[in-house]
Order: sequence, then structure tokens, then C-alpha cells
Amino acid sequence: MTFLELALKRQSTRVYDPGRSVEPDKLERCIEAVRLAPSACNAQPWKLVVVTDPILKNQVAEAASAKWLGFNNFPQQAPVLVVIVREEPNLTSRLGTVLKNKPYTLMDVGIAAGYFCLQATDEGLGTCILGWFDEARVKELLSITKKKQAESKPFYF
Repeated sequence: MTFLELALKRQSTRVYDPGRSVEPDKLERCIEAVRLAPSACNAQPWKLVVVTDPILKNQVAEAASAKWLGFNNFPQQAPVLVVIVREEPNLTSRLGTVLKNKPYTLMDVGIAAGYFCLQATDEGLGTCILGWFDEARVKELLSITKKKQAESKPFYF
């Protein structure tokens, strides 16, 4: 398919087949797409945390839920969660951030998330980027240090 066809096919999925698993090779290609994503000064200021353990996955999903507001109640259906953790950029990217007063790491993480979602779509997987979550709880559950930030755009398949 063409790129525009792929972009048209991508959507935010909020219903998942609870019996479906994600094949490791498909997940690896999604991760590879993130590695290939452009970033300021090639800083790649992110790490991916792939959550496949069902108990931990459900705990992270619960931390992303806003039941009292009536949204994000679907993540527990997903067989895999992938959290992007924003990290410190390299020196040249950090310098550019200061000189230009632009949050390059945030832009970089957004681009990486987009690449992940597009590759997942190409693999026949659904995704939904979430920005609403209990950051402190996600950090605790995934042992993310204070130095790293859960700019977590958790992806749900």
C-alpha cells in the first residue's frame, strides 16, 4: 500500500480481541520503526518498555484508566503495552533546545510514537496513544527512575 493508504488506515483502536496475542516478529518490526525514527541530532531520547506479563500489563492499564471520567477503560483488553520513556537528549540536541527554546525531546518522542503506530498498522495491529495516565504509578510499576520521565505515550495493541 502507499504511504497515504497506510496513513488513512491507521486509527486509534479502543476495542481489542482479548484472545489475540502479538507475534514477537511483528512487535520487533514496530520497535525497529522507532529506532529508525528521526530525532534532533539523532539523539533518540527514548527507551521503550514492552509490557507483556499479564499481571503487570493490567496494573499499568489500570494506571492509564480514568474510570471516573469515563475514558481509557479499554487498555486491559490489549495483549501488549509499550511505554515510551523520554530520556535526556545528547549534548547537541540539549544545546539546540536551550538556544532555540524548543522542546525537541517532546517532538522526537511524538515522531517515534507515530512511527510505531504506522508500523503496527502495517502489521495489522491496532494502537492507541494515551497521554492521560497516573505518571507516578506507571513509574513505580515499571521501575522508571526519577531521572527518566514517563512521557509515556503508552501504546495499546
